[in-house]
Amino acid sequence: MENEKSKIIIFGGTGYIGNHLAKASLLLGHPTFVYARPITPRTTSSKVELHKELQSMGATFVLGELEEHEKIVSALREVNIVISALAYPQVLGQLKIIDAIKVAGNIKRFLPSEFGSEEDRITPLPPFEAFLEKKRKIRRVVEAAGIPYTFVSANCCASYFVNYLLHPHEKADDNIVVYGSGEAKAVLNYEVDIATYTIKVATDPRTCNRIVIYRPPENILSQLELISLWERKTGRCFNRIHVLEEEIVKLSETIPPPNDIPVSILHSVFIKGQTVFELREDDMEASRLYPDYEYTTVDQLLDIFLVHPPKPAAAAFG
Repeated sequence: MENEKSKIIIFGGTGYIGNHLAKASLLLGHPTFVYARPITPRTTSSKVELHKELQSMGATFVLGELEEHEKIVSALREVNIVISALAYPQVLGQLKIIDAIKVAGNIKRFLPSEFGSEEDRITPLPPFEAFLEKKRKIRRVVEAAGIPYTFVSANCCASYFVNYLLHPHEKADDNIVVYGSGEAKAVLNYEVDIATYTIKVATDPRTCNRIVIYRPPENILSQLELISLWERKTGRCFNRIHVLEEEIVKLSETIPPPNDIPVSILHSVFIKGQTVFELREDDMEASRLYPDYEYTTVDQLLDIFLVHPPKPAAAAFG
């Protein structure tokens, strides 16, 4: 099963999902390297603190840019597994990582930056489709290069999307926006679980050259079900304000890039329900692969939010 001696490097390990990946890798006992941009006077204090936190946990930082080919090759020769958590603007920058992997010649597994919808099985609105096409390009280049891979479809980051949909920090506003009918099912996975599953699949021989879909059954629910669950926990009654599908489609066509992408994601996930498709017999699903791992349900996440309301969600995501 898992090789606890695997050495892992994470690109983008101080980003939103990347820091969870780095922590999960360290907690699961892997020697962990983080390739990140150098700290400068412009680096935020929160990013500096994250560097310190990861270092205190045992992470080894390699500070550099994606353009520093020799530095990346040198770093890769110290590890077995490469995980990319680069953000949307850097998706095609992963071509530089792939070039370095080919030169290093020792990498046993590469996980490109995906962590969202299963791009080979959905057809969203044009802005999101163009974004996914870049991810598909990375997949095809990896396959053509013969690099051992695992592609992950982690679906929605639950803390982010639940925060975005419910605004649990708001105590006075009883209005909640519902996209479309609110009945489409979506998959909402806690970020810590996404990270843990990812480290597990990265070191699992069963998942080599396979796609793994993260779809724990208790985390599949609609917006209306999510709101009802929140009402039961808070004792409040929310006014559901429906935004028609036509309005979302029009916004995706008129909002300038890159803000047209989040709108298109809302349409794909919460109106069309494209994260919930029929699993094929040979599909790999994370909660089935690791039945002993106790993932956090959306119900449990809402209990966390009751005690520790999150900060307001950013307006854009991707």
